[in-house]
Amino acid sequence: MQALWMIASAFLFASMGVCVKFASLHFTSGELVFYRGVIGIVFMALYARLNGTRLATRYPAMHAKRSVVGVVSLLAWFYALAHLPLATAMTLNYMSSVWIAAFLVGGAMLRGQKGEPSQAGPKQMPLVLAILASFVGVILLLRPSMGQDQALAGLIGLLSGLGAAFAYLQVIAISRLGEPETRTVFYFAVGTAIAGALTMAVTGTSSWSWTQALWLPPLGILASLGQLCMTRAYAMSHSVGAGTSPRERHRGTLMVANLQYSGIVFAALYSIVLFGDTIAPLGWAGMTLIALSAVAATVLRARAAPGAPAQAH
Repeated sequence: MQALWMIASAFLFASMGVCVKFASLHFTSGELVFYRGVIGIVFMALYARLNGTRLATRYPAMHAKRSVVGVVSLLAWFYALAHLPLATAMTLNYMSSVWIAAFLVGGAMLRGQKGEPSQAGPKQMPLVLAILASFVGVILLLRPSMGQDQALAGLIGLLSGLGAAFAYLQVIAISRLGEPETRTVFYFAVGTAIAGALTMAVTGTSSWSWTQALWLPPLGILASLGQLCMTRAYAMSHSVGAGTSPRERHRGTLMVANLQYSGIVFAALYSIVLFGDTIAPLGWAGMTLIALSAVAATVLRARAAPGAPAQAH
């Protein structure tokens, strides 16, 4: 069942990307971030009330730091969604798992240079190869876009994945303090709304169009539902039965983590069916290579740091 929850999460995030793409025809990225935050606040406040979760927190600074990093990543992602084919923008954002693996390798190398115990060396080579393979995939994926003067959007999309990796590390730190996921998602929505409002104060607002505005409510709702489905999938993978061994639970978590990349498939189908995008053979090869490298990086990262969560998005 946890697999179905993760697949549902991937589908919801890809569907949110569709809403962003349509809404971006009329609204700026800052406006989309603002409306996504406002709608997320309302949705998560109602959800917290229904499941009895208190929204008061003892760690406002931690939530603020997570929001700053997450909002930068979200702005970059929305910009990429507006200027790149949906499948390309989604795939670049899923690079977060690879970036986390790169952080792990870099940290191991630094510890080795300082003479501290580390796993740097031959044991890290498979992870290094997975990271390098993913960047080859990026080159293949963006090469068709480069001819369409979308190099800047491609770079920003790649940076959105980097920002997502930093944001996820912040989420790990918050979760270790005992903060429930509902509260974390709520405060991220608050930070998103504030950042979007500040951006709008600088860039201005678009003329209101009710036709385009119809894409805004599902944008925030789908994002919140996608996050909740992902949370449910991981929660179920950690509690699959009292008699289940830790190793089997670990495998279940890895399986759930890797199923998030089904979002690339949903995004590719949306790109072709809804937007008439033609994905070149090199683009398909790049997407496949990135997905396989991200799966490999997730598995290898979990082996290198067994105590770390496997979630990557």
